[in-house]
Amino acid sequence: MNYARSPLDRETFIQKLRGEGNERFHTKHPFNRMMFEGKLTKTQVRAWIVNMFYYQLNIPMKDAAIISNCPIPEVRRFWISRILEHDGYGKVEGGITGWLKLGEAAGIPKDDMISARFLPGVRFSVDSYVNFARTRHWVESVAASLSDLFYEALAERVKAFEKHYRWVKSEGLGYFRSRLIQTKRDSNIALDIAVRYCDAAELQKRAIDAVSFKNDVLWSISDALYTAYVVNEVPLSASF
Repeated sequence: MNYARSPLDRETFIQKLRGEGNERFHTKHPFNRMMFEGKLTKTQVRAWIVNMFYYQLNIPMKDAAIISNCPIPEVRRFWISRILEHDGYGKVEGGITGWLKLGEAAGIPKDDMISARFLPGVRFSVDSYVNFARTRHWVESVAASLSDLFYEALAERVKAFEKHYRWVKSEGLGYFRSRLIQTKRDSNIALDIAVRYCDAAELQKRAIDAVSFKNDVLWSISDALYTAYVVNEVPLSASF
């Protein structure tokens, strides 16, 4: 991809950010297509929930890394709200608790989720994302979160669970329903931040590449799940 010496205008830059994510978004992975089409077994659904819990656990650490690298108070003030939404605060339950409830609704005891041995490929992919946030320019890490721009995928996932996986208790889907609202709001603000502070052609390029990197992370997670639980049919008991 060729980039001009001068920065892209706002609309072109936004199109590039959205286009990069749309082409490589992980919902197109065979594992996710199987999920949306109702083709996953109970074991495979539960394995997805268990292993994606590692991703959930690391989201606040990724966001904390962004804050630690960011010198701009107004960005830090907004970004800390993402940590609170996921960790929870006061009597407000966060996304991590919501994911544990999803597991319980799918028949996975909370203690099993917390003590699970996650797939190596999942751990490696998630750890690489956290390390990216720790070591790259803060606006690159903000841009990496823009895979959330495609929040319609959350609605598609809820529909799939309601239609194909009714054995998962409906109250467990609260995580997805709350994230539909949060993700739409947060991703639009993150997009505005990326556009505002990527004021040079090189930063714009790095931001677009960051979206691609994040989608590679999510794709790699799906690769690990597909290989283990679809191709090799590893029993879920191997995780506990």
